[in-house]
Amino acid sequence: MDWFIQTCRDNPAIPLFLTIGLGFLIGRLKFKGFSLGTVTSVLLVGVLVGQMDIPIPGPLKSVFFLLFLFAIGYSVGPQFFRSLKGDGIKQVIFAVCECVLVLLCTWGACKVMGYNVGETLGVFAGAQTISAAIGAGIDSLGAMKASPDQVKQWTDLIPVTYAVTYIFGTIGSAWLLSWLGPKMLGGLDKVKADTKALEKDMNSGSLSLDPAFINANRPVAFRAYKVTDSHFDIPRTVADIEKYLLEQGKRLFVERIRTNGEIKEPAPEIIINKGDEIVLSGRREYIIGDEQWIGPEVNDADLLNFPAEQIDVMITKKTVGGMTVEELRGKKFMYGITIKSIDRGGVAIPVYAQTKLMGGDLITIVGLEKEVTVAAKKLGYADRPSTATDMILVGLGIVVGCLVGVLTLHIGDVPVSLSTSGGALISGLVCGWLRSRHPSFGRIPKAAQWVFNNVGLNMFIAVIGITSGPTFISGLKEVGWSVFLVGVVATSLPLILSLILGSKVFKFRPAINLGCCAGSRTTTAALGAIQDALGSSVPAMGYTVTYAVGNTMLILMGVILVLMCA
Repeated sequence: MDWFIQTCRDNPAIPLFLTIGLGFLIGRLKFKGFSLGTVTSVLLVGVLVGQMDIPIPGPLKSVFFLLFLFAIGYSVGPQFFRSLKGDGIKQVIFAVCECVLVLLCTWGACKVMGYNVGETLGVFAGAQTISAAIGAGIDSLGAMKASPDQVKQWTDLIPVTYAVTYIFGTIGSAWLLSWLGPKMLGGLDKVKADTKALEKDMNSGSLSLDPAFINANRPVAFRAYKVTDSHFDIPRTVADIEKYLLEQGKRLFVERIRTNGEIKEPAPEIIINKGDEIVLSGRREYIIGDEQWIGPEVNDADLLNFPAEQIDVMITKKTVGGMTVEELRGKKFMYGITIKSIDRGGVAIPVYAQTKLMGGDLITIVGLEKEVTVAAKKLGYADRPSTATDMILVGLGIVVGCLVGVLTLHIGDVPVSLSTSGGALISGLVCGWLRSRHPSFGRIPKAAQWVFNNVGLNMFIAVIGITSGPTFISGLKEVGWSVFLVGVVATSLPLILSLILGSKVFKFRPAINLGCCAGSRTTTAALGAIQDALGSSVPAMGYTVTYAVGNTMLILMGVILVLMCA
């Protein structure tokens, strides 16, 4: 054991990766649906490993944390800037109000208890489950007029109060928004009924029965049929067939025809006779059963041997941003195209007729290769799979952000700056937004973003846990378990006030109100709990814009909180 401890002290990379590995392992474990989560698990493992009194080089945590902040800004940048104009401004204002409530309630509760700046910052990060605020706040502690020993004491208390308050911050926010929230808004049954009514409104329109509007990731199918039904005693054109299908609530397309042994590409005026074979495309659940009025399904390899494609397209065209899905579906270039899903900032948006598209949305479309190619050009940028990351943008973006962040403005005796953390976050926001406007550069694949986000943040948290490990127990004795109750107040009060604000002042529909509250608090676990409770994905419509604003503001509020305490 002495050899192992000394080896870890001599090679800090070993305990660091040990903390990451065990932290991620424990973070996966669940007991009756409850999990500590990765970040908290990494912190606690780090505290345990830190009992070996292992020195970690200071710059290491800063490097990983800046990478994390840049990636966070990059991922929410398109939604953040585009939400500042148009219909999203109402949700932006709400998110700002909730973030201010979060800040004031946490600061007030800690002020009453007489907590110092380190304890207050830990409570804020834990109760609001915004781990990144720790790094932003620690960067600002150095600007305070305090000795290095005092700053070290404050820093060591942050993970203590964070760990104690994070548990209710996660579980409590999910419970408050999924159980108490609906009761406050009129009762669960009433909220469910209103959500169903909202779904119906969102799915109304001439194309409301389009299977592309169904909120499910159901596969698109291509199936061949032999025309034998009496419906074709009178020859029908391709246009007649597709019109008939649409009247039946099935948006399907004739993709190929075999007539007199010859395979033809479809055109609206081509006539279909008994004995011909046709290929239909559309969602599987709408194609199944079409043999009832067409004829039996056939397995014709030659007829079905043609290129079909599914690609992700980033919406960059100004003519498309702001359209509803129904308006987009009515465009000529969308003929033969099925919209499979909409991704907005990593969150799946329900594909309803009245769902409004935003610039930067990533939509998945399916159709024949030639049709998909035409549609992609009209929509924006075909975001074809790639593993390459634009490290030029990442490296120089972080440099520019940090240089801006270190600029300091003195208000009286108090130095005010974004810090390198805030600068990296803002730089990420701008780079993400620029990427959505000019998607031919600055690509960071989702897999790379996941690595930057998770490894970046958890490496930082691991260093915090390891370095504070020797003083963690004494710090816990110093703050006492009463900090858990302070965390309950700091978590619950802002959410309750925000629900009232969203209902009475902003007049949000209940499902949207709940989604906005979860987004402003950046609590994805709560969004999942809300959607499970309501049996609907509609709350996601209120989550994406407020998440982009909340994620940015709450991180920067780590800096503001330190300045308030100063």
